[in-house]
Amino acid sequence: DRNGFGYTLNRATGELLVAEKFDPVVNWASKVDMDKGSKTYGRPLVLSKYSTEQNGEDTNSKGICPAALGTKDQQPAAFSPKTNLFYVPTNHVCMDYEPFRVTYTPGQPYVGATLSMYPAPNSHGGMGNFIAWDGVEGKIKWSNPEQFSVWSGALATAGDVVFYGTLEGYLKAVDSKTGKELYKFKTPSGIIGNVMTYQHKGKQYVGILSGVGGWAGIGLAAGLTDPNAGLGAVGGYAALSSYTNLGGQLTVFALPN
Repeated sequence: DRNGFGYTLNRATGELLVAEKFDPVVNWASKVDMDKGSKTYGRPLVLSKYSTEQNGEDTNSKGICPAALGTKDQQPAAFSPKTNLFYVPTNHVCMDYEPFRVTYTPGQPYVGATLSMYPAPNSHGGMGNFIAWDGVEGKIKWSNPEQFSVWSGALATAGDVVFYGTLEGYLKAVDSKTGKELYKFKTPSGIIGNVMTYQHKGKQYVGILSGVGGWAGIGLAAGLTDPNAGLGAVGGYAALSSYTNLGGQLTVFALPN
């Protein structure tokens, strides 16, 4: 989930089986209450230090992880029935969050908060991880650090290769069991699209649409410079412009026989 917890449910009954953090820096809640007799069963136990609701308006709550982007946004994960693992593109980002009173005006953005975003502290220095997640155990099996959020979708194949893209524009192929990088290719622009595969005349192809954008890339895509714009994403991802360019291109690879 966007809140930084990975949930596993019994598909027949809906019973909550597992609820664990899939990014170790998540701190806004200590854990999900798994006590079935508790009034808060199934709910995250929020830490007051990071609760913007408890702290109130005009109070800057610092060091909240994850940021408003969530540990995972809309980018789709993939599942491999061969490894029984989920392959998840994630945001490794924290924020300072100061809410303020705002009056709703029809047709205007309605946020009511000033945000700043930055890489998770005391970590690898980047803003993203691509992880293999065990939904049965609720554990990360391996994690590949990335300089920016991993905003692309993931593709898991029967050949034990997993593909994903980076905001710098790299399409990467990694070993599904270990995460070892097998191949990468620099496309003309940052990747926020979903990796796809198809077969034609007996040959398999992998395709990716590159073109930086989305929440993380809004500063570059929209030409914004105010670091607080984009709910803090413009400042948080300001360095992205040094690593990729605007554009839109479909790149297709033919896999070896």
